[in-house]
This record gives sequence, C-alpha cells and structure tokens, in this order.
Amino acid sequence: MSTLLPFHRSILKEIHDPKKSELLVLARGLGLRRLVCTLLKLYNSPTSLVLLVNASSEEEASIGEELGMMGCRNPGLRVVGYENSSKERQNLYKAGGLISVTSRILVVDMLQGDIPVHLITGLMILHAEKITPLVLESFIVRLYREKNKDGFVKAFTDQPEHITSGMSPLKNILKELQIRKVHIYPRFHVEIKESLERRRADVIEIMQDLTESMADIHTAIIQCMSSTLAELRRSNTKLDLDDISLQNAYFRSFDMVVRRQLDPIWHKVGPKTKQLVSDLGVLRRLLGYLLSYDALSFHAYLETLIAANSTSATGGPKVNQSPWLLTDSANIIFSVAKRRCYLTTTPNGDIVKPKPKKVIDLTEDDDAWAALDDVQGMSMGPSEKALGKRKAIDVDADEEQDERPSWLPSGIEPVLEELPKWNLLTEVLEEIEHEIIRIEEAEKKRKAAPGSNATLIMTTSLQTCTLLSNFLNAFDPSLPKGAKGRRMMMDRLRTYLWWKGQLSEKRADPNSSKVYAYMPDFESLDPVMDVLQAVRGDVPAEGEISEALKKKDKMREEKRQSRRRVRGGAPPSAATNRSKDEPKDMVMDQIQSEADQVAQFLKTQASTSAVEPDPEIVLLDVLDTEFDANYGLIPPEQIVLVRAYGDDSDDRLLAELQPRFIIMFEPCMEFVRRVEVYRSSSPGLAVRVYHMVYGNSAEEHKYLAGIRKEKEAFERMIKEHATMLLPIYEDRDAARGDAMIKTISSRLAGGRKEISKEPPRVIVDMREFRSTLPSLLHAANVLVIPATLTVGDYILSPDMCVERKSLSDLVSSFNSGRLYTQCEVMSAYYKHPILLIEFEEDKAFTLDIITDMKQYSKPVGKFAPKKKCAPGTSSNDLRDFNPTVQSKIVLLTLTFPRVRIIWSSSPYNTAEIFKDLKLNSHEPDPVRAIRIGADGNSDVGGGVNAAAEELLRCLPGITGRNVGTVMGKVRSVKELTQMSLQEVQELLGAERGKVCWEFMHKGDRGKG
Repeated sequence: MSTLLPFHRSILKEIHDPKKSELLVLARGLGLRRLVCTLLKLYNSPTSLVLLVNASSEEEASIGEELGMMGCRNPGLRVVGYENSSKERQNLYKAGGLISVTSRILVVDMLQGDIPVHLITGLMILHAEKITPLVLESFIVRLYREKNKDGFVKAFTDQPEHITSGMSPLKNILKELQIRKVHIYPRFHVEIKESLERRRADVIEIMQDLTESMADIHTAIIQCMSSTLAELRRSNTKLDLDDISLQNAYFRSFDMVVRRQLDPIWHKVGPKTKQLVSDLGVLRRLLGYLLSYDALSFHAYLETLIAANSTSATGGPKVNQSPWLLTDSANIIFSVAKRRCYLTTTPNGDIVKPKPKKVIDLTEDDDAWAALDDVQGMSMGPSEKALGKRKAIDVDADEEQDERPSWLPSGIEPVLEELPKWNLLTEVLEEIEHEIIRIEEAEKKRKAAPGSNATLIMTTSLQTCTLLSNFLNAFDPSLPKGAKGRRMMMDRLRTYLWWKGQLSEKRADPNSSKVYAYMPDFESLDPVMDVLQAVRGDVPAEGEISEALKKKDKMREEKRQSRRRVRGGAPPSAATNRSKDEPKDMVMDQIQSEADQVAQFLKTQASTSAVEPDPEIVLLDVLDTEFDANYGLIPPEQIVLVRAYGDDSDDRLLAELQPRFIIMFEPCMEFVRRVEVYRSSSPGLAVRVYHMVYGNSAEEHKYLAGIRKEKEAFERMIKEHATMLLPIYEDRDAARGDAMIKTISSRLAGGRKEISKEPPRVIVDMREFRSTLPSLLHAANVLVIPATLTVGDYILSPDMCVERKSLSDLVSSFNSGRLYTQCEVMSAYYKHPILLIEFEEDKAFTLDIITDMKQYSKPVGKFAPKKKCAPGTSSNDLRDFNPTVQSKIVLLTLTFPRVRIIWSSSPYNTAEIFKDLKLNSHEPDPVRAIRIGADGNSDVGGGVNAAAEELLRCLPGITGRNVGTVMGKVRSVKELTQMSLQEVQELLGAERGKVCWEFMHKGDRGKG
C-alpha cells in the first residue's frame, strides 16, 4: 500500500469523524479505494460494528487484501453471503468488526431482528451514484435510522457523470441517504492540483496517423453514423433527442440513453426505428474494432454483419435490413477493408490456377547490358552477361516461389496491413531497451534508484492484450516498417481462408456441425492453436456438441422449412433461393462465391494441408536436461507485461510492480491520474509514460469528450450544491402518528371509532426482496414482515393473498404453466386471491410491449405434453393458433373465477393499491401465513431450509401441497436422489413419483 498524498490526508481529515454522515464525490483514478480502506482501518475495533454495503465480490476481495496489507488481520474484513445461515450471521454481527454484506441479506436481517441495529456503529456505502428511492440501499438507510440515530452513514462515488440527469440529482441522493454534508473533489481542485504537480512523470505523447485505408473506413463509418442519427431524429420529431449526438455516440452508455428516450413509445415505433437504434450500436462498435482489431478480424466481422443482415433467424431473407448497408459509405467500408487483407489478381475475383514458371531470355538485349556495365564500371562479355542475368532471374523466381506458401491460392495476393501502432510499439520498446542499458550503466557508478526496469503496456480490453502478446512474440525486427508482424498475419490469413472454406461447406451441407459460426480465433485471437486445430480437423465431433444447440438448430431448420411451405413455395433444396432484389445481395453473393472458390482450392491441397511444426519451438525434456538451464526467474528488464485497464486495483499493480516505463497503448483518463498518484507517492522514482493516440480519430475524440463530460458534471454538481436547499428529515414515528390522525373520519361514529395504533402490516415473501416494491411499501409507512411463503408473494390480510407478476415473469409463467398452479393454490387457501400484473415505470402501460421481449423459458415437464397432430392435420394448422397473452388471461379468469386481476402501472402505483386494499381489513398473522400450504410441517416456509425448499419446488411432480410431506419424510435432497423409483412413488404417488424420479436420474433424455 503506497503512502497517502497531502490531498488524501486532507480528505480523511474532513470525513473521518464517526459522528458525521457525509457523501464524498472524487474524480476517478485519484485513489478512492485507498481512502475507503484507510477509513475502515480507523474504524476497525471489536467494540464497533461497521458494515460495508453495495460492494461487488471483486471489490470485497480487493479491499480485504489491502486491509490485510495494512495490518487489519484476525479477522479483518469478513464477508457475509448466502452460504451463511441465519445463526452464523447473528454470531458474526455480535462479534463486531468490519463486515461486508449484500444489500438483500442486510434488509432481511434488519427486518427479522437478526442484527442489532442499535449497536451498528456506521454504514459505508459504495457506488452512491446508483442510489434512488427504488434501490435496497435506501431501504437499509431508512431501517437504520428508525432504530439508530447516532450512527454514521458515509457514501462514496467516483462517477460524477451519473449524478447529472434528472431534477436535482445530488439533492435526491442526499435525501435517500439522509445526509446533509457533501464533499466534492474534482481533478481541478486546488489541493489535488498542488499535490500531483509537485512530481510529474515524463510523459511522451505520440500522435499516430491512421493509414490511408483506415482513414477512409473511419470517415465512412462517421458518415454512416451521422446519416443514421439524422434519420432517427427525422423519424421521431416529438421526442427530446438533444443527448443523441455524434459526440455522445462514442460512449458505451449511448445505447442506453437512446433506448431510455424511446422506451415510453417503443411499442409504437416501427421496425425501421428499432433497426436504426440497433445500427447505432453496431457502428459504434465498428469504430472501436477498426482501431483495435487486426485487418483480417475486422474484415471477418464485417462479413458476419453482411450475412446477419441478409438472412433472418428463420433462414429466409431479412425484411428490415440496415439502411446504412445500402449507402455508398458502406461500400467503401467493405471494399477497403477487403483491400487491407488481400487483393485478387483478376477483375471478377476468380481464383486462377498457378502458371508454370517463365524464364525471360535477355541474350539479345546486349545494348542495355553494355550501358549498365558502363555505368557500374564493369566489363563482361555478352554471353557472360546474358548467362549471369538469366541466373539471377531464375534465382529470384525460385526465392519468390519458395516464399509463397502452398496453402495460399494463386489468385490471392496478401496485403495484410498492420495497425500503425504495432510498428510504433516496436520503436518505443527499442527506445526503452536502450534507456534500460543506459540506466544499468549509470547504476554501476552510483546507488541504485527505486523502481524496476519492467515495461508495462496498458490496453482497453483483454482481446487487445492477447493480440499484442501474440504480435510481440512473433514480430521480426529485421523486417521493414509495416511488415514486422507478417508471420502472425500469415497464420491468421491461413485460418481465415480455412474458415471461408468451412462456410462454403456449411451451405452445401446445412446439417454439418464442423463449422465455426465466426472466425475460429476471432474471440481468442490465438492463431497458432486455432490453425493447428482447424487444419488438422481437431473440431468438436457430432457427439461433443451440446444437446441444446443441436435441438435449437433442428427447430430452426424445421421452422424455416414450414415457413416456406406456408408461403406456397417449393420444398427447400440445397440451392439458395434468390429473391427479386438480387442486386442488393451482390456483396453477399461475392462473399459466397469467394468462399466456394477457396473451398475448392483447399480440397486440392488436402495432401499438403498438414501444419508442420515450428522449427523455433523446442520441446524440453525436464528429466534429461538441467532444470536451472531452462527455468528460472526472468530479470525485470526482460519483462514486458501487457494488461487491460481495470478499476482501483491498478493502483496496487503500479505499487507492487513499480515500473519505470509505462506504455499506454490506448488512452485512458483514469489511468493517467493513477500514474500521477503513483509518481507523486514514489519520491525519487523516474517514470516515463508513452501515451499513444490515433490522431484525428474517434479514439482521440472519445478521450477528449470524456474529460470534458467529467468536468461539466463536476461544475454542474458544484453549482447545484451552492444553491441547494438542505433537506430536513422528520421522525417516521411522528409522521406515522400524524397520518393516523388525518385518517379519522367524523362519518364513522363521529370520529370516535377506535383506531389501531400499530402500523399496517404486509407479509412479504423472501424472494420478493429482489424487487423494489418492499422498499416502497416501507417508505409508505407499511410494516414489512419477511417470510418464506408457500402460497403467494404478499399477504395483505387473513383473507387476501397477492401473486405479483412483472411482464416478463407473466409470460414465462404462462409458458411453463406455473401460474396455473399458483392460482389454484391461492384459490384453495384464501378467500380473495389476487393476481397483480405490474408494469415498469419508464415503459408504456400496455401489453403491446410483450411482443418485443425475448423468451428463454421452456416447459419444465410438470404438465402434459402438447397433443400430436391428428391424421390429416398438418403442424402448420396448429402453429397458426398462437394464443396471445390476452387470450391466456381470459382463459385463466374463466378457470379461476375467484381470482381478481389488478393492473399496476409502476411499483409506486402498487404501493398505493396495497394501502387501499388494506383499508378496513384485519392484519395478517405471519405464523399462519407461513404454515398455509405447508401441510402442518413447522419447518416448511419458516426459513429453516429455504434453499432446499426452493429446489424441491422446481422438481417435476413436487407441488406446494406435497412439498411439506417430502420435507417431513426425507432429510435432505441428496437422500431424495438416492431413493429408488418405488420409494419415490410411495412418497409422491405413482405418476408424479415416476416423473420426479426420471427427471432426477435421466433429465431431458428420458423424454426421447
């Protein structure tokens, strides 16, 4: 752990007081995790209980390690998860110290009284930018303040851009956290600026120009994005689309912004608008891939885009194609991307056969040879001249023939353009190597300076890391500029050609499984292994492919064939049916034709397709050689570490590695600040940073736009903080009493009717705490009681049970048949069963949006299979009858007439509906609600074995009525799986026992 800088100590001095609750907003890359760990160390004591909330599993591990390095051990930071039982959590809470707990577990423990809320010293909440009235952290703070007025709440965030949307976003966060003090520390803060400018790193900013081909593609993509944005604005003139600009289109959050703007009318917009929104994401990714992928991977990705926009999921032609693919700019993108990879020697792209070697006879051109000899001052006879020249020509031709690999078709001339930064990286590494030699010579004469000579290369993704690692392992420094990675690119070209041949075989044999959907090394970027596996045939066999994938392919093929028959077309044949709009598919036809020709050539080269072992790879026999001669520690000056940008864990990487040379292969604002903090925290350490940026590219624009957006966010936040009215927090008990007085009506016995002094209660199922409704119920002064319910999700009164369904859950419940069972059980135990269908607040209040949802559910095998087609009836007749959700709801109400259906537009509306339903109703009994449907077993529904109980309910043949019997007679799930078929049938019945036993022992295979 590196030392704290002056601005770190100043921030800690401001926020360390355990009697104050505060919010800290710090610029990214300035060491927020270091501040959090220091505060946790200060609060670490067995007599106090400090809870870390809203931390991811990676953050918990990193914070725990850093606290251990700082001396906070035994026990240090303890993590509470779902694997801990209720009693174990109670013991951990009582022991005190530092505990990290998930929000859902903490809410349930607070409501059930498993944690002594009045003894909690304070809460440390991370990612405060995500705090809204709907999240569980707001619920936790309200529960905490009800019983603990003295503890502190300290919240932290380093994402100021997220606190800019909406009306008074900073005030809303402070209101939900019940905090009145906020500290804002941007990069341009006076103390931070002074601390980081005392010791500056030696930064060398290198602006690399794009190649001519890359510049053409880059310009064409920008033109496509501009035209797509203009068309999107033109199609939706009634929406506020100010945030939808080309400047914001560079960021990954742009897709979410566009979708959030269109969500309220998403069901009304046409397929053209939906396609435009999808195209914006594709074009944004293309910009990034152009600057990070090699030429072959980028070209392969473009070919998959063309194929995806030419064929629908059912196998037929796609109706709504992307408009940008039909523009001239798209033609430039595809043609130039292909020219970056290879050229064809014939105008139509046909692959020609190799011609016999032709020897040019220059014996008659004596005058030319004589003139050349005079210039060079040489004298040679005519015959000798002709013989020598012919020999030279023969030698050059032989060398050229030897250099051309046998697997490369003669009609293809490789270009294999390399990324400009690759050559720049080799030059920088060479400069660093000379600098390391100079430093080592200087250290021999004086005391060694701090730091290591290891070189750190930082990139934006793991894929770029792998690509750079392969390039550095394979590049040849003796080759000219732009060709140093020729060996790696040739390997990738071989893989690409093999992939093209496989695509041709796939069209000839659609049922073939030995085909890659993408270029084999497209994801891993490991050309050596993929080429070896591909050419040698080491691809997954028929039996090694997932059953689900084979079933999916089979269903897709059947659907495609039936669709053609319905339209009255001829039976599908091996040849591809062409549509009338054949000119639009010229690019796709060219790709397919090229693939067929490559496949034909590879078949002729089958005898020579085996990959010969690399002569540079030497297999070492550890038993016959000395271990120390081949293995050992690598000196720091020989280490080149390639790593992707991460979170605050990069600070630990810099502190432990202490590199003197850092290469930022791609720009990153956060890491620049981490280097500044690293340099300022290490006195006497000379750090040199090489900052590589493509000039006049999306990479540079995105980098500058990110800095500008953060600065504007901080300025807006500072302005709001200066004019903000501080919220006043009232006592919830007093507010509840005032609300009770306001509900007294003089119409009821002159206002003398007795009113219960207890707040209204709602029993909530444990699984419902994944949603936002319990938090809103508590905010509406409703007492929330968590319990593991067998029947229903919410119990409002002894006679009223509610099953809540979101739209996605409603559709999946209908498809699986689960909703039928739930309504049946509710009708059996409650007088007023209710089905609540809840919509999302920011989406339309209509069932039309269901058509845009992706369905991943499938029948679970609890119910009877679909009836087979009767003789003389085709499957298409049954397929045409596809019941909608509305028709299913009608059938549900006809089957269960006592079930009432309530429609809610949002969780806020649901909370108001629950309060109205509870008027003049008795309060529910938690003990009775838990035992309903449990068949008298006290352990069922009581949370004793909630995970095992939920697993049992998912098994076919086990319902809410017999789950109690199973839990009463079987000690564990393992014992149930070990029972014989006869024993399971005695437990569940003949039919249900057989279904359950076959599912546990055979799975889906038993259905075949």
